[in-house]
Amino acid sequence: MQEVFIEGIGIIAGILGVIAWIPQIREVWIEGLHEGISLPTFFLVSTALVLWLIYGILIGSISIILANIAALACIISLIVGVIRLRNSETKNGANTGS
Repeated sequence: MQEVFIEGIGIIAGILGVIAWIPQIREVWIEGLHEGISLPTFFLVSTALVLWLIYGILIGSISIILANIAALACIISLIVGVIRLRNSETKNGANTGS
């Protein structure tokens, strides 16, 4: 019973952690804003999440595994969105002669 309670806390923490990324995802994918986003920082966070995922797999913690997969999906979405926006700006700037 105690294990279920502990994993439940982990799942709630993971859900809250993913919800925390929603405003940033909205800024990038809906608003098209990417200023101030540091890709090196996001790559570092991704590396940390991959290591946490491996840790979760090694100890068999479903909450750590699920939370880190979900967080990685958010981070990858942000990275792809920022790269897409920056590439689009570069192409548009080259086309207009700016």
